[in-house]
Amino acid sequence: MLFVFHLLDRPGASELRKAVRPAHKEYLAQVADRICVAGPLLSDDQAEMIGSLLVIDFPNLAAAQAWLAAEPFTQAGVYGTSTVNAFQNLWPQRCGQVND
Repeated sequence: MLFVFHLLDRPGASELRKAVRPAHKEYLAQVADRICVAGPLLSDDQAEMIGSLLVIDFPNLAAAQAWLAAEPFTQAGVYGTSTVNAFQNLWPQRCGQVND
């Protein structure tokens, strides 16, 4: 089952996000074969990362929540709010370019 993670940074977490980002990317790499979509949410002017949007396949909600609890941004306190919802993909994918 796919799960959508909508994760918004707490105010003032920009520098912490930058510092923890390498560990976050390593953690994502562990589930790379199950990732449908992953990337940062951006400020209105697209100059700052303000959160994350992830769509990842997990067997159930408990597994998705456990994964999020151990995620480096979560552990470091980057996220101020987090929501996890089951998701059913009913539309063929059309995504833009992949950036690092």
